[in-house]
Amino acid sequence: MEASQIKAVYFIGIGGIGMSAIARYFLNQGLTVGGYDKTPTDLTKRLVEEGAHIHYEENIGLIPTECLDPDTCLIVYTPAIPAEHAELQYFKRNGFDLQKRAQVLGTLTRTLKGLCVAGTHGKTTTSSMAAHLLHQSHVDCNAFLGGITKNYGTNYILSTKSEFVVIEADEFDRSFHWLRPWATVVTSTDADHLDIYGTEEAYLESFRHYTSLIQTGGYLILHTGLKMQPDTKEGVTTYTYSRDNGDFHAENVKIGNGEITFDFISPLGNIQGINLGVPVTVNIENGIAAMALAQLAGATEEEIRQGMASFSGVDRRFDFHVRTPKMVYLSDYAHHPEEIRQSVLSVKQLYEGRRVKAIFQPHLYSRTRDFYREFADALSLLDDVTIVDIYPARELPIPGITSKLIYDNLRQDMKREMCHKEEIPDIVRRGGFDVLVTLGAGDIEDYAQEITQILNEKA
Repeated sequence: MEASQIKAVYFIGIGGIGMSAIARYFLNQGLTVGGYDKTPTDLTKRLVEEGAHIHYEENIGLIPTECLDPDTCLIVYTPAIPAEHAELQYFKRNGFDLQKRAQVLGTLTRTLKGLCVAGTHGKTTTSSMAAHLLHQSHVDCNAFLGGITKNYGTNYILSTKSEFVVIEADEFDRSFHWLRPWATVVTSTDADHLDIYGTEEAYLESFRHYTSLIQTGGYLILHTGLKMQPDTKEGVTTYTYSRDNGDFHAENVKIGNGEITFDFISPLGNIQGINLGVPVTVNIENGIAAMALAQLAGATEEEIRQGMASFSGVDRRFDFHVRTPKMVYLSDYAHHPEEIRQSVLSVKQLYEGRRVKAIFQPHLYSRTRDFYREFADALSLLDDVTIVDIYPARELPIPGITSKLIYDNLRQDMKREMCHKEEIPDIVRRGGFDVLVTLGAGDIEDYAQEITQILNEKA
């Protein structure tokens, strides 16, 4: 369907973080936007307030009239939606143009210069940082992000003047193969989504193919030491980065008194005195990658320096809820062993000498099956850990796969326990820690407000 023909867009799974960003884009274009999702959330409520028509049951009769014309309505769906979904089946039977979310984003990278961030972890924070750096600079940008930015209270940034679009490039279901980046960062390639890929080799090959999609004259910014070998076409410039080495890196790193500062070393021009707005050690590398993209797009030294200092972070990414001299509580979306390792190390470095407890909710039966030993190794860096039941998301239970697999492989001499999620408030009331972090990509975040209230009352 040609863009000029589209009068309405219907989303199956509109409440997803990535889907809702695209819905906002089409709302801003003045089109009719409708959608289905399983349950109402803050995101869906906000979309309704912005003009979207949303319902929460598989019912063709609830679809807006404007979304029932196959000649003028585009259907966007997420791979997480089951193939037998009644509305999805209806649209397939009746000749509608169905596109995955990634296809829509891929179209935008053919009309705008795509600044994309791919990788097993670090995507959301790095892309959100890059979007903030550019949006507050003279360059500006559009952005489709995988989290709600604290600076803007949204996962979508609109610009009517910029030629750039920042996109979080998702490897799930090989979605990022629809993109045609002008410049891309690859943060990491630690195996994940093996329910989709089957093997680590297939996962790495997927990233290798992604690098072949960079436009001629474009740029690849690759984290040092990755197993994946890129497959870039002639005319693509490749740079490397990391905290300590590579074409882009940090020097003179200072951590203390709640601040992190460093000098940004870059082949495009060094920038001294970078001050992280969200001062956690993992954000040094995230910031290096984001600044590299911003420099390539044309942001100035002072714009980058100011942007890094004013970046407020992303919901559920090292998100502080309580921060007093006696007590700290933060939540983190970390749901892969390496993400958890980095999160734990950052917390322990930031609060050296204090007793750190984590409450972890594993995400997906298949991920637990594939990485339970690695989860246990990362969590064993803590002083105290509570393991919650697995959050299933899109999956059905797998026989023999429970949180106990992780629990049984934790360090034997550490304080450890298992619980149902309903017991989380009582565990928090019991105390015995100086710093608490809740970890996971499931619904453990639903307890953040109650945890915050409990700890504030104890303070």
